[in-house]
Amino acid sequence: MDIIATMKSAAPIRHRYEFASDNTAGLCPEAWQALTEANQGYLPSYGDDPWTQQAADLIRELFETECDVYFVFNGTSANSLALASLCQSYHSVLCHELAHIERDECGAPEFFSNGTKLITLPGPLAKLTPATVESAITARNDLHFPKPRVLSLTQSTENGTVYRATEIAELCAIAKPRGLAVHMDGARFANAAAALADSDLTKPADITWRAGVDVLSLGGTKNGMAISEAVVFFNRSLAKEFEYRCKQAGQLASKMRFLSSQWVGMLRERAWLNHARHANQLARRLGDALTALPGIQLAAPIEANAVFVHFPAHVAEKLFAEGWHFYGFVGSSGYRLMCSWATTDAEVDEFVATVKRNLS
Repeated sequence: MDIIATMKSAAPIRHRYEFASDNTAGLCPEAWQALTEANQGYLPSYGDDPWTQQAADLIRELFETECDVYFVFNGTSANSLALASLCQSYHSVLCHELAHIERDECGAPEFFSNGTKLITLPGPLAKLTPATVESAITARNDLHFPKPRVLSLTQSTENGTVYRATEIAELCAIAKPRGLAVHMDGARFANAAAALADSDLTKPADITWRAGVDVLSLGGTKNGMAISEAVVFFNRSLAKEFEYRCKQAGQLASKMRFLSSQWVGMLRERAWLNHARHANQLARRLGDALTALPGIQLAAPIEANAVFVHFPAHVAEKLFAEGWHFYGFVGSSGYRLMCSWATTDAEVDEFVATVKRNLS
């Protein structure tokens, strides 16, 4: 009876997802408002509506160039369909060994390209280097090996680091003359763009087509939208019949205005950049506060909205037991904490206080 009484009186664990991922936050006000505005009356289906036209035009304005824009439901489809449009089945895609297309998309790039091989390469802090890329491209040129056709870069990277415009240009300068197209996985492109805009006034165009990028998977979900990502072809010749790929893959929304209107809400008043900047700033605040505590070190520099830290094992275990959710890495004391458009100073302070309390 005493045990049962104790169990009934114990407070349930409060599950905390604030730092588990930037996917755990809800919709930002601008995206929500745009959805409300789009939810009026009757409009043409499958993207032939004014919201979709306006969203595509705003993306062209953002990147200061004419480009072909397609809206899909999620990042896996954006990456996989973009890569499939660049490859034949006997081609290969060069990417970092930690790239999302390799680690977290369940073989979708290979599936949608009929078997194009992903060739993974090492690099410090999840970034590829020119020497590594050149070596991979030139290692073999015989027909017994899948021909390198695409270089895929992640911006910001899986370690939360950011490629500078010069770095992207150097990589593209190696890939393009050798016949490779360049794809960018920009699930967190907004965070990278905000970081670079603040540090050296870099524009989105400078880290995409001006540097040599052909196609960008432009993330919306992690930036505060619901289920909308954009595939942006700067090299418009590579977008041939891409609409058919979207349809065949179940990515052509009949009520497209509910995907595209969110982009209008985010882009028309630069909310996309402001929210990304906020997430970056809170990540820096979180990282600074954690590393001021004894026994906690950064595992990677904080350049966007991710904080990679080393906790003592007992601290992480106590945090999990208290209901905090975040990702750890097998065989390592490293953990990832993500900030979003919705992260608050109070949430950062509460998490840091909890860590401090559990250090002893």
